[in-house]
Amino acid sequence: MRVLVVDDNVQMRTLLKITFSTSPGYEIIQAQNGVEAIDIIRSQHIDIVFLDIMMPGEMDGLDVCKFIKSSEYKSCFVVLLSAKGQKADIKEGLETGADMYLTKPFSPLALMKIVEDREYAKHQA
Repeated sequence: MRVLVVDDNVQMRTLLKITFSTSPGYEIIQAQNGVEAIDIIRSQHIDIVFLDIMMPGEMDGLDVCKFIKSSEYKSCFVVLLSAKGQKADIKEGLETGADMYLTKPFSPLALMKIVEDREYAKHQA
């Protein structure tokens, strides 16, 4: 399973890479901004994207999510990660098409459970 981690914070990308590297079967791909993320999504099959909302540059996480969910890549499972935890922020994130919205800080084990539950559900369908 290919997991794309998009965050401008190298420590966050490293944390997620370490989290998923403890389980076999995961290929972790990293991007530090929205433009890089879209290039990766266009060139590789990605199963799940963990996407920070607040990133500097041309595209923030909401822009990337909108791109994914309005394109041929819309089957990609998108989890928005953000320090913004107000109801309005969560609503906005989910309205872009995100499958889940998690506020920082979060448990890396919770992310593993999300992926494992998604895989289980996919195999039961």
